[in-house]
Amino acid sequence: MPFQVSPGVNVSEIDLSTIVPAVSTTEGAIAGHFRWGPVQKRVLIDTEDSLAVQFGKPNSNTASDFFTAASFLGYGNKLYVVRVINEAGTTSNARNATTNAANTTNTVIKSDDDYELNFSSGISGVGSWVAKYPGELGNSLRVSVCSTANAWNSTLTGTLSFTNNSVTVTGSGTSFVNQIRVGDILLAGPDKSEVKVASVTNTTSLVLQSKYVGNTATGLTTTRRWEFYNFFDAAPGSSEYVSKQGGSSDEMHIVVADEDGLWSGRANTVIERFAAVSKASDALTQDGATNYYKNVINDRSQYVWWTAHPTGITNAGKPAAGVSFGAGTQSRPFSDSLVLGRDGNVPRSADYIVGYNKFANPEEVDVSLILTGDGNQTKAVHVINNVAEARKDCIAVISPRRADVVNNSNYIGKEVDDSITFRNLLPSSSYAVIDSGYKYVYDKYNDLYRYVPLNGDTAGLMVRTDNERDPWFSPAGFNRGQVKNVIKLSFNPTKGQRDQLYKSGINPVSTFPGQGTVLFGDKTLLAKPSAFDRINVRRLFIVLEKAISTAAKFTLFEFNDEFTRAQFRNLVEPFLRDVQGRRGIYDFRVVCDETNNTPEVIDRNEFVGDIYVKPARSINFIQLNFVAVRTGVEFTEIVGRA
Repeated sequence: MPFQVSPGVNVSEIDLSTIVPAVSTTEGAIAGHFRWGPVQKRVLIDTEDSLAVQFGKPNSNTASDFFTAASFLGYGNKLYVVRVINEAGTTSNARNATTNAANTTNTVIKSDDDYELNFSSGISGVGSWVAKYPGELGNSLRVSVCSTANAWNSTLTGTLSFTNNSVTVTGSGTSFVNQIRVGDILLAGPDKSEVKVASVTNTTSLVLQSKYVGNTATGLTTTRRWEFYNFFDAAPGSSEYVSKQGGSSDEMHIVVADEDGLWSGRANTVIERFAAVSKASDALTQDGATNYYKNVINDRSQYVWWTAHPTGITNAGKPAAGVSFGAGTQSRPFSDSLVLGRDGNVPRSADYIVGYNKFANPEEVDVSLILTGDGNQTKAVHVINNVAEARKDCIAVISPRRADVVNNSNYIGKEVDDSITFRNLLPSSSYAVIDSGYKYVYDKYNDLYRYVPLNGDTAGLMVRTDNERDPWFSPAGFNRGQVKNVIKLSFNPTKGQRDQLYKSGINPVSTFPGQGTVLFGDKTLLAKPSAFDRINVRRLFIVLEKAISTAAKFTLFEFNDEFTRAQFRNLVEPFLRDVQGRRGIYDFRVVCDETNNTPEVIDRNEFVGDIYVKPARSINFIQLNFVAVRTGVEFTEIVGRA
């Protein structure tokens, strides 16, 4: 109680209800090569569908990492994904075809943070828009802007002639090159039927996307409309906010279309639309949100960034007060087809390492299982030493090199030897696990079959074990080790081959006729004989250490006296009793008293709690002894003697 200098009542609370919290053990992590999405930024994904939407459908270059992630998501629903690109390659964001020479090689905007720090003021020479992320998928995007009522709907200067069952239209009286864009809709002929423009051949001739069917007519005055006019209720005009500020004609409509059909499966499908956004930099909607078109696009579009005001839009980016933003000055919509996006070269080991470093700090992100995709010594060693071993609260899951186990004329019959050779290139660690191969799966996105590494499944089986039992149960065997979505294995190790692999710390994955494909081992990569050479023991201690250390943080800056020590024991012992009751440990003891918190320890401002645990062991070997006896023999006479 604080000292009081005058009479009064002081009320205080002391919270002694602290418990050891439950900790999550099901989050996966992968750094991978994908076709779309933010680069070098962690994104939490919950399903394979979300993975395809956020990071693009796989192709031959990205399939291995994609399906490793997808395999894991078949068991769990929390996977942190970091996209990596070849930082030394030709990866680039798609942009307008009018790119100047200085920007034809590379325009790389990796993420929201990268844009805000380096590109939000605009990019010279790349047009008005760039694709949100690097990659060839951006080349399918087109941005169309209707900036005035005139661009929305106008009467052509001059006359056109329409011939029944013809795609060719001729004109006279003026040039149509400057009045009509590809995709514009014309109200054709006497009956005003809608036809779309395929191309403008020259000043007096154009071609339709399909035949004009109607009465042949010549010399007609024709109405032209923006191709996306029917996606909006009215033509752009003056917003309420700008009108009150004395400005006018600030509104415009913006459409993002899938020009080539790579996103939606159908060319020219509208995938985003933004109605009545403003050219005024300070414009607000009725609910007080920004309505400035640059901000709206950058905040809400999933596909493009703003890079410059379209040439010909009057006063764009100025404050609203007293400004006319150009009513009637733009008679045609702006249309930007994005091109020059590149997936780039396959990422190097160095690029993957940068990606995996995004998971190195346990205070930034909580992950339990690190997927590594295709076997690669440099990548695997880094993940083991600099992520898993450094964090000490997660497990790196590894598969052999593709050439070690996938059918190849140079390697058939050498799968075991080559897998062991690869394993021997890796360090000894109880924070790493290696399986024996690759599985053959159906790629529904490309209608073909592929071999993909099994480490996504091996990590997924640990998630399944957590969900069905507890982390300290083994993920292997016929009860919890059934691998999903397997057409066949790259190689199916026999009993003798399994013996060789297991001796080297490689966990075999085998298909048993009628019983499925099973993870048939639960070793870690720890070479030293120890309880920690088993997955279930390592994961048990990860849970214990993670949970108890989290609870112990609340002991910091308290006094190291018997009260605090008793409070710590009372905190930890019920938790360990619960784990014991759930078959995780055989026995335990917590020592936190004056024997290990000596005056010297107290004087160093330290606090010591010793926790002794007998971990439960998984059964790896079963011995069944069958003994035949004579009819008249009593079993009590021979049990234990045979």
